[in-house]
Amino acid sequence: MTREELVAAYTAPGRHYHNLAHIEDCLAALARVDGLSAAEREILSEAIWWHDVVYDPTRPDNEERSAQLAEQHVRAGIGDEVGRLIRLTKTHDVEVDDRLGAILISIDLSILGAEPARYDAYAAAIRQEFIHVGDADYRAGRAKVLRHFAARQVIFPDAGFAATHDRRARDNLAREIAALG
Repeated sequence: MTREELVAAYTAPGRHYHNLAHIEDCLAALARVDGLSAAEREILSEAIWWHDVVYDPTRPDNEERSAQLAEQHVRAGIGDEVGRLIRLTKTHDVEVDDRLGAILISIDLSILGAEPARYDAYAAAIRQEFIHVGDADYRAGRAKVLRHFAARQVIFPDAGFAATHDRRARDNLAREIAALG
């Protein structure tokens, strides 16, 4: 799978949030992370590019399928680590000593700490991706997911992202949960 094919996957119809703009935002966030070796930066970059390549909101195995594709297509020697990182995006749970996992998950979740208008656009885009779900079921399911993140002691496992994004993320989550009623 070439970069052009990756771009095509991210620009497919029905991708309102999990699209090329999300990948570009994640890559921009990675560029702002200091203290990474060239090898770590390559692994994280590939994990970002591949983490949502398979995205079907009606299926529960998108992360696994994305990880498998990445493992088949990235440079030899980094596939296992890229695949492992992608699999973390299913639960967003990271072990305390997993530095690269903490960075990837924090990057992936950084939208939660965006300015309110940008967060609201994200929330609306997620609703569009789940348009096949009835309103009552969507509200209940989305609120459950948001409450799960809000209840975490740490939303962003990377300390730098936590310091920058945690307060606003908690405000955004509370606001959306209240709106979902």
